[in-house]
Amino acid sequence: MRIRFTKMHGQGNDFVVIDAVSQSVELSPAQVRALANRHFGVGCDQVLVVERADDPANDFRYRIWNADGGEVEQCGNGARCFARFVRDAGLTAKDELRVETRAGLIRPRVEKSGEVTVDMGPPRFEPKSIPFLAGGPGPMHELLVAGKTVAVFVVSMGNPHAVQFVTDVDAAPVAALGPAIEAHPAFPARVNAGFAQVVSRSHLRLRVWERGAGETLSCGTGACAAAVAGMRLGLLDNDVTVQARGGTLRVRWSGDCSAATPSQAAVMMTGDTARVFDAEVDLDALHPPENAPC
Repeated sequence: MRIRFTKMHGQGNDFVVIDAVSQSVELSPAQVRALANRHFGVGCDQVLVVERADDPANDFRYRIWNADGGEVEQCGNGARCFARFVRDAGLTAKDELRVETRAGLIRPRVEKSGEVTVDMGPPRFEPKSIPFLAGGPGPMHELLVAGKTVAVFVVSMGNPHAVQFVTDVDAAPVAALGPAIEAHPAFPARVNAGFAQVVSRSHLRLRVWERGAGETLSCGTGACAAAVAGMRLGLLDNDVTVQARGGTLRVRWSGDCSAATPSQAAVMMTGDTARVFDAEVDLDALHPPENAPC
């Protein structure tokens, strides 16, 4: 089966974006893994699929698969690339969209500058909504990981995140602790592991070990989760620049951080996107070895 696709990225977090409105596409987990494989396929952190909305009041449905073939709820950088893709592909002329995801409705908006702002909805702190099995009085929680006790801030931005604050993000043991946190039994759906360094009250540096993808150059929901964590802990102001290895994002949240239960204010994320190339691929011709690295 041959399909058309577009390769895009947001701050180096890269995607294979597929229009399933204009062509018929049904992907299996094995086909997603083959597409995402950087040695035997196209290569990406996530595969994004544009579909018709289930509800006619909405514009599109947006589905996300990680490189390991697992379908997930949300992807912030992917949402921004999604918005630019449907505009550039002529699937819509709207600047602001209503898009269905497994995590609920999101509202990306293409700015006059070409950047995309996404209303990511409010952060969720209730353990069962993350899901997080070790939840107690917050906001920080201790986990035993690889023989070490790690303090993490746990939050959902439509997908689960465990954020720890470090003094030097470049020296953070992302490759060692990231997989162990991702697979920790306290997170039945696994979790994205963030490593955040506060530079100033308006500047955060971040690395993220993404669930099902490994460390990526940027993570939109991870940036939102880390910013919200810093704001809730009184370390950051409500408007911050989050600097990842692949670029920067702006994150804003007007929730009352001093309240025991913050208001349901949405987190707003803004950043640019890049279209790399358009191509076709024969899915039947992709046959990476079963245990081939991504």
